[in-house]
Amino acid sequence: MTTSYSVSGFWRGVVIATVVAGTLDILSAFLFDMLVKGTPVGVLNGIAAAALPQVDMGGMGDMGDIASAALGLIVHFAIMFVMVAVYFTFAARTRLLNHHVWISGIGYGLILWGVMYWGMLPWRFPTLFPILDPQEVAMQLFSHIVLVGLPIALIARRAARWHAAEW
Repeated sequence: MTTSYSVSGFWRGVVIATVVAGTLDILSAFLFDMLVKGTPVGVLNGIAAAALPQVDMGGMGDMGDIASAALGLIVHFAIMFVMVAVYFTFAARTRLLNHHVWISGIGYGLILWGVMYWGMLPWRFPTLFPILDPQEVAMQLFSHIVLVGLPIALIARRAARWHAAEW
């Protein structure tokens, strides 16, 4: 079974979900990092360093930190775009995802958390990940389920109803 996304509705939904989920996710990362005396620039520098090993997280000076942070923000939203596009692609082909939006959103958030925290981050930073502290895991799960998976699923369901005339 397929869902009837219009082409414009599909891409409009992908862009909106990327901005919403990406913004919620990065704001939660800023908040959680500030709780342990981190900074938003530090979070973004870490994202840049995860994507591009040649990015030096220290000793670059203020301009280097800002440039690295900008790169980190771009990388963050690029990754979120891929996450959203994958979900939308499956939702366009499987009516079940849009019919059971709460279950599929929670499930997708769990999948994203698993891929990120048990796959990508340990592969890139094997001495730092996985983090097994229960409070840290709870914050990670909250962000990936409530702030990423559910918004993506809810926006995907709504986007299935958008047609070219509404764009």
